[in-house]
Order: sequence, then structure tokens, then C-alpha cells
Amino acid sequence: MALYVQKYGGSSVADAACMKRVAGRIKETRDEGHSVVVVVSAMGDSTDELIALAREVQPDPNEREMDMLLSTGEQISVAILTMALHAQGVDAVSMTGPQAGIRTDHVHTKAKIMGIEPDRVFENIRAGRVVIVAGFQGLTPSDDIATLGRGGSDTTAVALAAALKADRCQIFTDVDGVYTTDPRIVKNAVKLNEMAFDEMLELASLGARVLQSRAVEFAKKYGVKLEVLSSFEKRPGTVVKEEVEDMEHIVVRGIASDKEQAKVTLQAVPDKPGVAASVFQELSAANINVDMIVQNSSEEGHTDMSFTVSQEDLSRTHKAIDAIVERVQAKGVKYDEEVAKVSIVGVGMRSHSGIAYKMFEALARHNINIDMISTSEIKISVVMHRSQADEAVQVLHDTFELEKAAS
Repeated sequence: MALYVQKYGGSSVADAACMKRVAGRIKETRDEGHSVVVVVSAMGDSTDELIALAREVQPDPNEREMDMLLSTGEQISVAILTMALHAQGVDAVSMTGPQAGIRTDHVHTKAKIMGIEPDRVFENIRAGRVVIVAGFQGLTPSDDIATLGRGGSDTTAVALAAALKADRCQIFTDVDGVYTTDPRIVKNAVKLNEMAFDEMLELASLGARVLQSRAVEFAKKYGVKLEVLSSFEKRPGTVVKEEVEDMEHIVVRGIASDKEQAKVTLQAVPDKPGVAASVFQELSAANINVDMIVQNSSEEGHTDMSFTVSQEDLSRTHKAIDAIVERVQAKGVKYDEEVAKVSIVGVGMRSHSGIAYKMFEALARHNINIDMISTSEIKISVVMHRSQADEAVQVLHDTFELEKAAS
């Protein structure tokens, strides 16, 4: 008998009919002789609705109170799904994140899991129950509830799988696996049977919506067997695993695009040691994740410094930037919210030359202008005007013939 951790996203538990279908899927796994721990997200778009409600009464709501509010969505889901299992004759019990022993740091709305004390979960598994855990949440050292940020239920599931030493962690979504790119943008995108942790980590961090990057980090660090599957169809999904030699035969395995980016430019910053450290110290203190950074060449002792942040962090950036401008004596600041980031990813890029040239040449041929560039061993990212992002994805998918990339 194996122990499975299964995670079901918001679209999978959107209404009563979906809840009943998911309960049936869980029952099938249980009837096969396996123990099951389930992590669920809030139903449908309820998290977005709660955010909108909060901003109706307070445009800039307190983050602790937002966590109190947003955590209720998952708590509704676990109770309803447990009732659906009871209706199908399955002994099950629901738990909040804190009840399941999930401990986080102090950072509200973007907390990180610091540890899990799964004694209560194990106790119920041994009693023969299915345990339904609210994703996206945990308890801070101050005993406040904190949420893990967008996609946090993925991280909850993988972290629980690691803590429980589960045989497999299955992420059930509204798609049947990981595709070479978003099939809504590129019609000939194909599903990948497998991909390396490093590839999935890059794609997740670069805008692919299938898995949260922190969930992939957990899976890689703790050796969790990870599988992405459809909750609506019974067919093989995508296995995310350690890299194997054959994976390098495919140079580019996937393309991600992220239209929820903003570019910030500090103008005429003094070009001297310590300025960059001062800028990014202030942003770090505000819990703002900076992505791509470009500094122009110095002119008369001053330079422009540009960086990208997520749209989600833009309000925090606005708050922090005044102090930064004053501290580093910049002449001004400029924001550009009409940008997008497009990235190609593949472990095969380590052993193949000319990939950057091929990418840049293809974009130039279609008059797609590049604003910023960032690279790693297995990825190349470029920033461009948001209106050209979808075309760029299609161009690059065709250029690298990713319809042949399925392994």
C-alpha cells in the first residue's frame, strides 16, 4: 500500500458537481488500497472575489487581515470535499493548514513554509481516514495565520509529501500535463511526458502557470516524485523528475511568457560602488522580488538602472521607491507596465551553441524588439512590449520545432 498526496486546484473543485467528481477520484485511489492525503485550493475564482471585496472597503488592505480573509476560501473547500467523501462512504477528516502542522515565517501574503509537524495527519492516516488539508496557508511564529502567495497550494502539497515521505505527489489541474507552451497561445503546443526538475523550476518561475516554483524547489530538494495530471480526464500526465542523459538531446523543451511584469527605471543614478546594494537592500526589506536587472553605461558619472518586478509587487515598489530615490540621489524614476517576459528553457542548452543567436535572429526577423536580456545555463529570457509577447511565443515555438519536443 502506497501513500499518495493529491492536490486539486480551484477549477477542479469549482462547484458541487466538481467536488463530487473529485471525491470519486479520491475514492478510486483509496479503493486501490492506497492511503491518501489531499490538498485543495479555494473553489473556482473565490480568492479573486475575496480580494475584490477587500479592496472595495479598503484599497490598500492590511496584509495580516488579508491573510485572515483569504485563508477562508480553502477552509470552505476542505469542509465541502470532506462532506462529499462522507456521502460516498469514505471516512475522511478536514484540517486547516495550522491543524495539519504547517509552520511558516512572519511574511504575510507571501509566507514561506519553515517546517511541518505532521503528527496529527499521521494519526488520522493510521486510523484509516483520508485527510483533506487546506492549501495555501500555515501558522506564523506569532500564531497568526499566513498565506503562501499565488499557487501556494502546490507548495503545501509537495511540502506535505516530503514531510510524510509519500510515495508520490500528484498535482491535479484543468490541463492534462505540462505543455511545450501555453496551448491557448500556440495551437500546436504538445504535452511533455517528462521533464527535469531544473526545467520545470525555470518555467514555473518564468510565468508558466502549471506549477508554483517553490513547489518544484521542494520536490527537487527532498526527492518528491511529482506528477501533473488532469482532474477531468483519466490519462497519463507529465512526470517531473531528476535530469537524465537523454533529456539533453532536446535543446529547448518549453517556452514561458509572463505578461504580469513591470519595468522600473531609476534615472541618473550616481555610478559608484554601493549604490546598487543600497537600491536592492531597500527592495529586499519590502519583500519585493526583483527579476531582471540592467545598468546602462556610465555618462558623466551617472547611469540608468532598470529592473523588473511582478505587477503583484508594483504597489510595494511604489512605496519603497521614494526612499530609494532619496537615498541614492537618483534624478527620477520611470515605470513601464506594458512589458512582458518571454523565455526559452531546456537542459540541452548547456551542451549546444548558437541558441541565443537563433532566438534573437528569429525575433528580429519578425520585428520584435528586445528591451532586456537575462540568461542562465538552461534559459534565455527577454523583455519586450506586451503586445508582441504572444507572437514571440509562436515564433520561437516554430523556430525551435517544439512540436517535436515531447519525450
